[in-house]
Amino acid sequence: MTSAAYSVHPTPIGEALLVTTSEGLAALSVLDGPTYAEVARLSLLLRDVPVEDAAACRGVAQQLDEYFAGERRAFSAPLDWRLTAGFTRRALEAIIEIPYGETASYAEVAIAAGAPGANRAVGTACARTPWSIVVPAHRVIRSDGSIGEYGGHPERKRFLLELEQRTARRRE
Repeated sequence: MTSAAYSVHPTPIGEALLVTTSEGLAALSVLDGPTYAEVARLSLLLRDVPVEDAAACRGVAQQLDEYFAGERRAFSAPLDWRLTAGFTRRALEAIIEIPYGETASYAEVAIAAGAPGANRAVGTACARTPWSIVVPAHRVIRSDGSIGEYGGHPERKRFLLELEQRTARRRE
């Protein structure tokens, strides 16, 4: 019997695949290819085949909608951390602490994660995060201030950063 569920939810930057388990949100990724391919990839990693169940993902979907509407600055959905470990987990935990509407460099995140100089490892953690948007890897930028690639989609990263900056200014 499966404990994993998935749903595809529309966002302004593309269709988002949400995968939940009994532990929480296991994955949130903006799809670049067919849903079945990403579900199959995650099934292997989770050792569980998610079933399509929009109701199981409704809470996360609602939080995403609130985020894109500028009404939510942080996500409260519990995270299922089983797809991360070691430094990657420490880096992602440090990234969660970057305030809404602000950015930090890869070097700053490496220091916060307890490994000064591990800038490239932070980049790898950002690229491999199971949780797009919810763990705000889009807030991590290069030391020269440029935004970087964001999984080959810098336009998505720019959209998210601009959304947060506009919302933060509006609430000041």
